[in-house]
Amino acid sequence: MSGGVGEDDTIAALATAGGRGAIAVVRVSGPDAFGIVRQRVTPWPAEPRRATLCIVRDRGGSVLDEALVTTFVAPSSYTGEDVVEIATHGGQVVPTLVLAELVASGARMALPGEFTRRAVLNGKLDLVQAEAIGDLIDSTSRAMQRVAVAQLDGGLSRRIDELRERVIGLEALIAYDIDFPEEDDGPIPRARVDAATQSVIASLTALLETAPAGELVRSGALVVIAGAPNAGKSSLFNAMLGRSRAIVTEVPGTTRDAIEAVLDAGEWPIRLVDTAGLRDTADVVERLGIEVATRYLTSADLVLACGESAEGVATTSEIVSRLTDAPVVGVRTKADLASSREEGMVSASTGEGVRELLDAVTRIISERHGGVVLDAPILTRERHRFCMEQARTEMLEFASAIKDEGLPASVAAVHLRSAADALADVTGTIDVEDVLDRLFRTFCVGK
Repeated sequence: MSGGVGEDDTIAALATAGGRGAIAVVRVSGPDAFGIVRQRVTPWPAEPRRATLCIVRDRGGSVLDEALVTTFVAPSSYTGEDVVEIATHGGQVVPTLVLAELVASGARMALPGEFTRRAVLNGKLDLVQAEAIGDLIDSTSRAMQRVAVAQLDGGLSRRIDELRERVIGLEALIAYDIDFPEEDDGPIPRARVDAATQSVIASLTALLETAPAGELVRSGALVVIAGAPNAGKSSLFNAMLGRSRAIVTEVPGTTRDAIEAVLDAGEWPIRLVDTAGLRDTADVVERLGIEVATRYLTSADLVLACGESAEGVATTSEIVSRLTDAPVVGVRTKADLASSREEGMVSASTGEGVRELLDAVTRIISERHGGVVLDAPILTRERHRFCMEQARTEMLEFASAIKDEGLPASVAAVHLRSAADALADVTGTIDVEDVLDRLFRTFCVGK
């Protein structure tokens, strides 16, 4: 990969969140990391990878803090460079003063994601693993955490590398047939080439089929709560979350906009949305809220049609069904006020039936999208899907071209090279500087 501006600089940043806390970690990486930090700490750690209690001083000799200092010698570090981590006391002042002294001593403030970028450039991580670090930091559910850990371990990368090796092997087979047509073994049997091609296409297709599940794992399945005003939508929203997020009143039309939260309820993370009550209204603000609710319904994975009575549920279900293709589940939200208990009834105030409703939601989403094996390689980003689609298209083009007897094999093999390059783009095996720029722009400083 090509280097960028300032990649030979020694960089420093706070690697933990700012604010009040027990400790803060200042990270330094680069060719002069040891020399810069050595000016500010005593004693210097005698062994790498072993935390040492040190005094951190400013340029005037005043003590800034007692801190644990750990050194990592290149290439055995996160970035592949010399790295120092200084664990100071937390808060705003101490880590800021320590970081300022390091910058004054020759370090440069790191850009967002620059430590991880260097790890990729130095071969410590590939692009998929770097993205997994971002996903792990940003994960809002157990499902996303498990997928990110599996990708950080290299599961998806190994799968893609294996597919690329198969494409390159097929390319080599064609090249052998072109360069050595008179060898004792004779021409490569067309059936062998066809079988290898179809096998790669099938594997690419299978991996591409994981993309919808990957999107759900990353973003959550969109479950929209819909109903007339005062139908118990906000109470149900709060009951499903287990905490109060929406204001619940007896005044119709309280929810003027959509309220969204992620619910880690089981196999799938759920993006639960409480929407404005569906009704005809002259109120401009409320009407805007209803328009927002309609947009959510259009893209929903599942809709909970709420009502106080069976008639109210039926009416809401009929309205909602005209606005969405998603499954619609009718929910009577005030079971505690009913004279008899019926299936599909939930008490938003007591929590009765909420667990059963969540189980039903998870089951329906799984039936619609298929189960997901969280520890198996899956595509979680649009970039992955785009590159895999490219690779599959090129393989299909090759399969078509190789059947054309009048087309030279060397021309057909161009599609194999393009397929291999598309797969390499996923993991960053070839130069993808623009991808790096887009990826690490979204990272936090210090990572």
